[in-house]
Amino acid sequence: METPHAVVLVEGTSDQVALETLARRRGRDLAAEGVLVEAIGGAQAIRRAFARNDGARLVGLVDAGEADGFRRVLDAVFVCDPDLEGELIRALGADEVLRVLDVHGDLGPFRTLQKQPSWRGRDVEEQLRRFMGSGGSRKIQYARHLVDALDLDHVPEPLDGVLAAV
Repeated sequence: METPHAVVLVEGTSDQVALETLARRRGRDLAAEGVLVEAIGGAQAIRRAFARNDGARLVGLVDAGEADGFRRVLDAVFVCDPDLEGELIRALGADEVLRVLDVHGDLGPFRTLQKQPSWRGRDVEEQLRRFMGSGGSRKIQYARHLVDALDLDHVPEPLDGVLAAV
């Protein structure tokens, strides 16, 4: 891609995968549109990413706990509450997320997490967020799987918002 006209700055690879998957599902080719989704390696890298992309329209997707740092630098910031996984789990509902886990062979490991003393009795949504966040590749893998499972009429607002902004 030549110099992009718009860059979406996201904290990590799972956010990038989720946005690129949603764009594909919506029939968009971000590269052809001159839009780059850049995983910056954590919210603390926002100033460096901003400087590196000077001249492009910059928007951000960030977790609620890191939003202030993005807002200090970017004009358009879309905030996941509390994070991407929480947004996707809420949009799909716990039963659908469990079905997706089952389809991809991870329902057993999830049930093992639920049996751990520190996770027993907690809300299933909280357990699912923890499970998605354990192991870097799982978070990335399920960013794609959960977005693929979304009803396109019920996409979390931060994801739809950031794509609408570019």
